[in-house]
Amino acid sequence: MTVLVHLVEPAAWRAALDTGALRPPSLAHQGFVHLSTPEQVHLPAGRLFPGRRDLVLLVVDPARLPDPVRWAPGVPGDPPDVRFPHLHGPLPTSAVVAVVPYRPPAAPLLPRPDDALARALALHRSVRVRRAAEVRDVPGGVAVLDPHFRYSRDDNRLVLTEPVDACTVAATAAAVAADAGWPHLAATLAWSGADDVARELTGRGWRAEQLVVMARPATPPPPGRRAEAVDQREVHDLWERSWRRDLSAWEADLDEVVAQLVGREHRNDRVVAVTDLAVREGGRVVSAGQLRVDGATAAFESLITDPAARGRGHGDAVLAAALDLAADAGRGLVVLEADATDWPRHWYARRGFVPVGATWEVSAQAGATIESSR
Repeated sequence: MTVLVHLVEPAAWRAALDTGALRPPSLAHQGFVHLSTPEQVHLPAGRLFPGRRDLVLLVVDPARLPDPVRWAPGVPGDPPDVRFPHLHGPLPTSAVVAVVPYRPPAAPLLPRPDDALARALALHRSVRVRRAAEVRDVPGGVAVLDPHFRYSRDDNRLVLTEPVDACTVAATAAAVAADAGWPHLAATLAWSGADDVARELTGRGWRAEQLVVMARPATPPPPGRRAEAVDQREVHDLWERSWRRDLSAWEADLDEVVAQLVGREHRNDRVVAVTDLAVREGGRVVSAGQLRVDGATAAFESLITDPAARGRGHGDAVLAAALDLAADAGRGLVVLEADATDWPRHWYARRGFVPVGATWEVSAQAGATIESSR
């Protein structure tokens, strides 16, 4: 299925998520939005943004566009036989099936509109790259870094989308960790057939966790109780309680670790539209989850229910509110990741989510792994 693309600065895209459409200056001045085919985008990129590697490509499904697309010649200097697509109307955010970091000369991975796995992987990778304080090219992908949240493995890790072997993963992670001062090594292995690499790293002393990628259409669930949208700060206490229960391995630095894990969360809303949803008991938040919207794809994240409040339907209320929001906004797909070995994946399956693929998250303590891989 053919897609079109539009190159844009991340801040302009984030603003469009709030208004529902992208309206670049060309729409007012020329009456259309400049689009490109994937094969053409290097021409406007080189002309308008020479040397830039902090932009994003909006992957547009032409079938979702309400206004006509007409093809016309480029500007002087473009090949004379090349025709560019022009959208004669604003670009709806609901027509954008993926938002992909544009980091030439690496070829961007552009999901098809009908490929739920590719759209899910693109969203998770894109958020990590776009919110990172620093991004480095490494074999197989990139390293994302944020020294303000050094204990957050989600923000200081390798994100690998092309096949590399276990030795390369271990050596690259060790080198970046040593330079950046990470207290851990971590990598996402997001290519088909990464199982053998994950198993080999386990033999080297790494921890490996397979995550099932699940998806469902953004349609509202049956009538029932719904959670409420809340200011994210109201969820902090629930997060702190949950992370303190789960992080006994970090006991010596527990206060700092939890503070960083809570403190990092506000940055997601800088790059995608975030809504925190919660259920209260006695005025206290006891269950919460998060919907992250990035065009026509939305991710459901961080569903937590206080142990003392489980079994009362709070998780269903949070998920239902997220699906309602996604459906109302015209999002076509809701995705999530669930531990392949734990019960939540079956809970989500009973609520319409279907497995579409898997990734691996691998991690280790930095010092021990550096020694073992010399």
